[in-house]
Amino acid sequence: MAAPKKSRGPAGGQGRPGRSLALILIAMVALTGGMFLADQPTPRLGIDLAGGTSITLEAKSEPGQESAINKTNMDTAVQIMERRVNGLGVSEAEVQTQGDRNIIVNIPKGTNSAQAREQVGTTAKLYFRPVLTVAQGTPTPTPNASSSGKPSPSASTSDKGKASTKPSASASTQGRAVTDGLKTDSSPTPKASTTPKADATPSASAADQAAAAKLQKQFAELDCSSKASRSKAALGAKPTDTVVACSSEGDAKYVLGPAQVSGTDVDSAKAAIDQTNGQWIVQMEFTKGGAKKFQKITSQLAQQQSPQNQFAIALDGEVVSAPYVRTALSANAEISGSFTQQSADDLANVLSYGALPLSFKEQSVTTVTAALGGEQLQAGLIAGAIGLALVVIYLVAYYRGLALIALLSLAASGILTYTIMSLLGPAIGFALNLPAVCGAIVAIGITADSFIVYFERIRDEIREGRTLRPAVERAWPRARRTILVSDFVSFLAAAVLFVVTVGKVQGFAFTLGLTTLLDVVVVFLFTKPVMTLMARTKFFSSGHPWSGLDPKRLGAKPPLRRSRRVNAPTDHPKEA
Repeated sequence: MAAPKKSRGPAGGQGRPGRSLALILIAMVALTGGMFLADQPTPRLGIDLAGGTSITLEAKSEPGQESAINKTNMDTAVQIMERRVNGLGVSEAEVQTQGDRNIIVNIPKGTNSAQAREQVGTTAKLYFRPVLTVAQGTPTPTPNASSSGKPSPSASTSDKGKASTKPSASASTQGRAVTDGLKTDSSPTPKASTTPKADATPSASAADQAAAAKLQKQFAELDCSSKASRSKAALGAKPTDTVVACSSEGDAKYVLGPAQVSGTDVDSAKAAIDQTNGQWIVQMEFTKGGAKKFQKITSQLAQQQSPQNQFAIALDGEVVSAPYVRTALSANAEISGSFTQQSADDLANVLSYGALPLSFKEQSVTTVTAALGGEQLQAGLIAGAIGLALVVIYLVAYYRGLALIALLSLAASGILTYTIMSLLGPAIGFALNLPAVCGAIVAIGITADSFIVYFERIRDEIREGRTLRPAVERAWPRARRTILVSDFVSFLAAAVLFVVTVGKVQGFAFTLGLTTLLDVVVVFLFTKPVMTLMARTKFFSSGHPWSGLDPKRLGAKPPLRRSRRVNAPTDHPKEA
């Protein structure tokens, strides 16, 4: 008698459906709780639903570098801009080329969108240059130059103390450089010098003297009080040139030597809090080649007197930070000053993702309204509701009582999809756009198809004359294979679509792939266990006409059906 008992034991987990249901219910409760704890009760909306800003940037050709505007450099610029914006946590920002010279940047409305626009507009080169001279950001009287090209002592004396060490709002213009665990205190206010280091010496050629005089005059007349003047100060300068530049806030102006390190030499940068004083700092790591360059220049600067022991971080020709150097620095360095968290994040973001290979100018800035997207979303939701209602009507009319299991499974799938999309907003910047909504609507049909496959397999078993409980278990392996193959094809299509497309179409592909994976989870952990439990109820097991499993309605074979109802296993050995 032991053998028949063993054959009638639970198959496929028939006797333990509660464990699977408990697991998926715990997951739903945890996801819902996490959604509210993260203060994200709704999914983030994309630019087409929430509105935002669309910026058109046009590539500019610098003198002698007209051929630099090519597909390779444009694609590189797109990648860097995208990383800059995403580094700020802006969800669903789109950066893509338009034609040969333009880049379109779509920034959704919301937190950090204005900050992202500012950083996308920061499109020029990033260089680390030694500071030769620093003074107040306003024009200074032209000194009485001697034959050697140097200012007179009286002019130099009159300018003492005018150098500003006031930090800018976006980044510190003065600070200290730190590396390898060795920190140095901030330097006192430097004594200004209006003598650019590039001044000619008695042995210099006439051309060098003329260049030095021109640079000195340009420095003296430079007015950093306006944004236009700051942006034009070093316009068109080459990395090997000695240039004049303004601080990003305009409170200081500089003469900077040739670039020693470029933004491409920075491997990574991040904002952090100095554990010794609780102030915000920016930590940098250089590439192997950049570390050698940085060590060389800082070892030279460490031997100089203020202000020529500073190196300037020049972005778009403006000095965003000019820390002092007290010791030679290597692969790791810190920039500190009067940073706020936002200014430290801004500088770290720019340093992390480097300089663009091209210069750009803003061609147009357009505010995108969410009104049109809202109307389209409403129309899409109405279409989805109609489609769902038709699916429900079909299930009730054709499957009757089984429709209850299908609706419960659809509800579980909906809860999982909604909570996960809400949590993915702050986690990876996922934003719900119109194509993503379409993907979610399409997923209703994919999920319903899985239920139908399983129900039809059960009904086939009942047509063969089996009772419901064994029919549920015997139908599952066949239905499981079909469901997995179908979902694998859908997921593969979504994955390929996500890889080969850009922009909003990726939102459709992502949502389709996510809901396909959740369909497998729901069918395995919810639909199958619920079906096992329902098969134990009298309503379904007796084949009630409204259960959807009525043997007479399904055309079950009478001999097998009757043999199933005989309890003596010796009279019917085929029913083991």
